[in-house]
Amino acid sequence: MTALIQDNIALAVGLLLALATIELFGLVVLVRRLEVVRRRLDVLTRGDDGRSLQDLLESHIGRAVDIGAEVQRLTGRAAALEATGRRAFQRIGLVRFNPFDDTGGNQSFALVLLDAEDDGLVLSSLHSRTGTRVYAKAIAGGQPEAALSEEEMEALGLARGASAGRLALAERTGAWVGGR
Repeated sequence: MTALIQDNIALAVGLLLALATIELFGLVVLVRRLEVVRRRLDVLTRGDDGRSLQDLLESHIGRAVDIGAEVQRLTGRAAALEATGRRAFQRIGLVRFNPFDDTGGNQSFALVLLDAEDDGLVLSSLHSRTGTRVYAKAIAGGQPEAALSEEEMEALGLARGASAGRLALAERTGAWVGGR
């Protein structure tokens, strides 16, 4: 048996050397492929400024957190503005009229200013040759605090029917008949 091994040792060493050479060649090919993959991965994971993918992700997460905080701040401001806006005069009704035969130009008026809750006021002016009188009456929930004249009721109806931010205007011709 030892004679068989000694006779074929050169052949066995040659085969082992050939296998080692093939393995070494395969290892070189794998190392080159690994380097190509590593370069591609570096290209994918680094931005133009050379930062790593982790740095980019942390930066984006930081921006997302900042944007979330800004959205919350703006949501609070929007809610405050909506609440304030509901209290602002949104609907306006105006009726111009001539209450007396001896004056012209429809210089008297009834003006109604209402917010979103139908709260507001009626401002009336009666113009005559001898002077002008101004009256103010409160409106709460669409109901006046005092009796309204025909023109004031018309102005209230115009304001209720007006779209937000718009003036509803009516102008009467002819003299008003009746008393205040």
